[in-house]
Amino acid sequence: MEREGLFFYGSDNKNMGHTYIENISDFVNEEVEIRGWVYNKRSSGKIRFLMVRDGTGIIQGVATEDDTEPESFSVLEDLNQESSVIVKGKVREDSRAPIGYELTIGSVEVVGDSKDYPITPKSHGTDFLLGNRHLWIRSSKQWAILRIRAEVIKSIEDYLWEKGFLRFDAPIFTPSACEGTTTLFEVDYFGEPAYLSQSGQLYCEATAAAFGKVYCFGPAFRAEKSKTRRHLTEFWQVEPEMAFAHLDDSIELASGMIDYIIKRVLDNRKRELEVLERDLSPLEAVKLPYPRIKYEDAVKKVNELGESMNPGDDFGAPQETVLGNSYDSPLVVTHFPKEIKAFYMRKEPGNEDSTLSFDILAPEGYGEIVGGGEREFEESKLNKEIKERGLPEDAFKWYLDLRKYGSVPHAGFGLGVERTIAWICGISHIRQTIPFPRTLGRAYP
Repeated sequence: MEREGLFFYGSDNKNMGHTYIENISDFVNEEVEIRGWVYNKRSSGKIRFLMVRDGTGIIQGVATEDDTEPESFSVLEDLNQESSVIVKGKVREDSRAPIGYELTIGSVEVVGDSKDYPITPKSHGTDFLLGNRHLWIRSSKQWAILRIRAEVIKSIEDYLWEKGFLRFDAPIFTPSACEGTTTLFEVDYFGEPAYLSQSGQLYCEATAAAFGKVYCFGPAFRAEKSKTRRHLTEFWQVEPEMAFAHLDDSIELASGMIDYIIKRVLDNRKRELEVLERDLSPLEAVKLPYPRIKYEDAVKKVNELGESMNPGDDFGAPQETVLGNSYDSPLVVTHFPKEIKAFYMRKEPGNEDSTLSFDILAPEGYGEIVGGGEREFEESKLNKEIKERGLPEDAFKWYLDLRKYGSVPHAGFGLGVERTIAWICGISHIRQTIPFPRTLGRAYP
């Protein structure tokens, strides 16, 4: 597709006015035009080297007085980091080049200069880099992480669509809490209190009753005053919901999704994983079916592994880490106590203290990436739970209606996109897995 000089990914590259670096292997010994930005440059005697990035990759161009137009050759001397350029030249194979190809530069046109670019090749502190996140995302590792993020999101959507799920996104403004009242961002909604959504799940339950298999995909907000490497105040999650489904159905869907995501990234983003120097063996070792353990047995195992945990406690990062490190594949923990799960979670038959719930913990110490389970579908039981927990009954009237008019067993889960990406990329903090992270005390840029 071509319109007014703009070119779009997916078009026939050989009929386009310029070439993308990721497709450079299709143009060996041909003249091409690269549109991008100066990543780096250097000189060696009478030869000048120019590293150009275009969003799909980085290629090195080589300029000499014999091959390059005189005016362009002199321009190369004064080019600044991140100046935007149009480079024309001939593609040639070179096994010494990082991508296996180089460009013999014929001409260089400067589109936009870049002076005093703040992020230089020297080392910078995290606070400085986060303050310049709008520029930091241009660096090679951030580029790799965010391209993997795009692959993860696309693979999630493909997986669910292939299984017949429809997307119906939930509202951001909500009248009530979903996961708990202590982590709500309250806003003034035309004189009435409203809250930024913690989860779209309750609305997914409504659309599941209309369409059977649905999901929502969007941001969620938690006002947690936490500075851990696993927390953001604004994060993205996908939340599938299925009518006529139970706990095992939800576990099977979530496990299959994780497996699908890993395979897609390994197939399509190995170059990006190489940039991150990610050890692929832990990802390649992940196999279905994932091991399963009940909460009460998980507590015992945590204590056996040297971490302290009492029955009834929720997992913290240390407990999740030792459990996850005990397995090569993600670990499914089921049947959590009702006290540490949301009001809507259905109780285990014959055991009112246990819920039909599950978490999936990633290996390598990355902790929980999925939480879900079976929802309470009986109106009387759900209403009782709302009252006992002191939740605002008026705000949940519509939610109770779902149990009054043709209620069925239903189940689902939420998968945290950023935590999943952090694990797949093998990076220490999830703030790098989202283009513009929102953390405690930081909402800029």
